[in-house]
Parts: sequence; C-alpha cells; structure tokens
Amino acid sequence: MSLDINKYLATNARALSIANQRMELLASNVANTDTPGYKARDVDFKAAMQSAGSQELPQVATRRGHIVATAGPTQATPMYRVPTQSSLDGNTVDAQQESAAIAETSIRYQATLTFLNSQIKGIRLAITGRR
Repeated sequence: MSLDINKYLATNARALSIANQRMELLASNVANTDTPGYKARDVDFKAAMQSAGSQELPQVATRRGHIVATAGPTQATPMYRVPTQSSLDGNTVDAQQESAAIAETSIRYQATLTFLNSQIKGIRLAITGRR
C-alpha cells in the first residue's frame, strides 16, 4: 500500500495557511484601530476548513512527471465582523476582541505545527524503523 504524502499532510497544511491568512487580517484590523470608517474583517476558521476539504483545485500539469495538487483551497473568504459596540467614526475594530482572536489563532497555529511535526516523525519512523 502506497502513502500519498500530499493527502496525509494536506489538512494540517490547509490549517496553517488559513491561520496565517487570519493573522494577516487581524494584524490589519489592529493597525487600523484608529482609522475612521474602517470595517474589521475576520475568517471563520471552522467554516474555512470545512469548505477547503470539500472542494478540489483545478489540476494542471504542463509536463510529464509534474506532481498533481490534491489539496483543497487554502484561502478563506474574509468577512466583515459585526461590531459589538458602535463607534462614532464608523470604525468596527474592537482591540480586546482582536487580541483574543490573535491569541486563539496563535494557539491553533502552534497546535497545528505540533500535529504536523508528529506526522513527520511518524513517517520518518516508518521509513527508518528507529527513533
């Protein structure tokens, strides 16, 4: 039985990509905390992972021997966040909510790296037969 390493590592690779995209959005939100009219954006991580698993990328191989992509999309659709408190200048960024989201995403990112590292160690163990 052969192991398709792309499929084996795809879920964690998608999770890292989506977490990275979310961190970029959150950093943009924090950077625009005092910008009048700025609308905070975020990614629904759970929905993004579910949709990433259900879709396929178009596969294009221009030469014989190219590796065909098997993972789903790694970009999530950013959505505007519903503000918890209205502001006079129209800005919807809430610094506390952004901080909590950054902490959550950071923990999720680190956990995914730990899982990915564990998978790679398992493959290495299977190949070499030793620890």
